[in-house]
Amino acid sequence: MSNPTTTNGGDLVAGVRRVGDAVVITVRGEVDLHNSPALRAEILRQLVDTGVRRLVLNLSAVPYMDSSGIAVFVEALQKLRRVGGKVCLTDLQPRVRGLLEIARLDTIFALCPDEGSALR
Repeated sequence: MSNPTTTNGGDLVAGVRRVGDAVVITVRGEVDLHNSPALRAEILRQLVDTGVRRLVLNLSAVPYMDSSGIAVFVEALQKLRRVGGKVCLTDLQPRVRGLLEIARLDTIFALCPDEGSALR
């Protein structure tokens, strides 16, 4: 069962919900140096919750991301790995998927076609 959660992540965070041991965050817009701090703050706020083992980031509405966005995701991955967790990136647009593949980050993040497969 999912529980809606309020968010303070600014315009980048379209929604946050808890599903079992996972937090699903829907991100929208271009993730860059200007707005990635708000996204980081929201992700870290969600990870403080005990019992979170998976972070699912729905990136269907993210056409562009720079290295600051990647740094936010890597930091979240490091925090979750300490508790045996993982980060799943879903619904990637081609440009963002290409960036992750070029940086070989597709080998450390779980890339899933959709939220359903990330939550299984």
